[in-house]
Amino acid sequence: MNDSSAMIRLLDEFHLGRITCLGDLMLDKYVHGRVDRISAEAPIPIVRVGRSDAMLGGVGNVVRNIAAAGGQAQLLAVHGDDDAGADVAALVDAMKNVQAGLLLAKGRPTTVKTRYIADGQQLLRADHETTDAINTADGATLLDQLDRALAQTDVLVLSDYDKGVLNDDVLAAAIQRARAANIPIVADPKRTDLSAYAGVDFLKPNRAELAAATGLPCDDDEQITTAARWVMEKCDIGAMLVSRSEQGISLVPRDGAPVHLPTRAPEVFDVSGAGDTVVAIFALALAVGAEPGLAAHLANLAAAIVVGKVGTAAVTGDELANGILSADLIRSEDKMVSAAFATADTERWRARGLKVGFTNGCFDLLHPGHISLLNEAKSHCDRLIVAINDDASVRRLEKGDGRPVQSEAARALVLASLAMVDRVLIFSDDTPIPLLEQLRPDVLIKGGDYDIAGVVGGDIVQAYGGEVKLARFLDGHSSTAVIARMGNHSNDGD
Repeated sequence: MNDSSAMIRLLDEFHLGRITCLGDLMLDKYVHGRVDRISAEAPIPIVRVGRSDAMLGGVGNVVRNIAAAGGQAQLLAVHGDDDAGADVAALVDAMKNVQAGLLLAKGRPTTVKTRYIADGQQLLRADHETTDAINTADGATLLDQLDRALAQTDVLVLSDYDKGVLNDDVLAAAIQRARAANIPIVADPKRTDLSAYAGVDFLKPNRAELAAATGLPCDDDEQITTAARWVMEKCDIGAMLVSRSEQGISLVPRDGAPVHLPTRAPEVFDVSGAGDTVVAIFALALAVGAEPGLAAHLANLAAAIVVGKVGTAAVTGDELANGILSADLIRSEDKMVSAAFATADTERWRARGLKVGFTNGCFDLLHPGHISLLNEAKSHCDRLIVAINDDASVRRLEKGDGRPVQSEAARALVLASLAMVDRVLIFSDDTPIPLLEQLRPDVLIKGGDYDIAGVVGGDIVQAYGGEVKLARFLDGHSSTAVIARMGNHSNDGD
């Protein structure tokens, strides 16, 4: 079922997917700073604020992910007549491939979640919101908009954060109207009474929500399956997609065997909005004809990418493609990643105050010169990324007949086994310049047979404030020399 070529074909069709998203819209704020001391007024940290970011949350984050992945989204939601509401409307208006039917609810505050983060650690979340149901008139307007949207929709997403938009009447009517139009429904629930979602095709609770709704343990595959089947039977749900944090995702259909997918994230930094990403990519894959199992694989991959980012984030189509193409390598060795995963890693490491280093080369037939370079490279940074030329680019570099001796996968695997190497990725360009522009490492390290001015990409790194370092060169050690000596020994034996 984990068919890389089939998933790539799906990505190529994502631009045709049309998703209508109805639910609770909110503003996610992130206040970043440093903590240097404890308050004298109370035993609490004092955050010295550095910067603030704001992005769409709730159903807005679902729409962000659909648009970022290349799909078309219709957003139906409510915001208040306040500054946060104006910010939300502006963020929605700035998105491409999104049509918005936003209602301005006078006197109703826009939901705002403000997270305070210091040195990569979330210290506090402050919520400004109401959970009161929207008024009858606004509910009727949303449903009228839904009727028009369903005529040009492939999948309906109901994003329920229990903030009052999907009240009992609106939720029941939305499900009924989508079923009448024969439109598949994917719902992300926050209620503990899951019978309110009766009639949806796919319900996506997380593990804790499923356990709370059923009163059953949900700690392993068998327990997840039992609880999900209990919900489907009692609540008239077509299938269950259960997000399980570090345990991955489970797809439990009404008929047939469940699919339990392990997590694909090398390292988790921030789970904010990961459920929105799962819903968005799963719905978009369904919209372009994917079988539910394949859609779940894509959603699981998207979740692995997004939890490595800081804040409520979206996953792009390019990141998904890179993740798909590197899937086999990731399963073989967690250090071997795509450029998309490496980018997420660098963002996470920098948020923790770590220095990121980068070096590159062919690394054909690892020898003492390579080990010396890598050891010295690691001495200049906290995390070291090694990029290797793929087989085709090695041949283009005119390394000689029969090069590379080792395939790109073999070379990557050997490097990934070294303790000083934190990530390995394979690139196909003749130079690492596109990678340097994407990753923006703090320090670029090359062998001492170069000079600073001759290091490819060194000017790019220095332009944004990074450093270029030269590692000590060990004379007489090179892959070419090793291969030549091997050839001489072979001739001696003829």
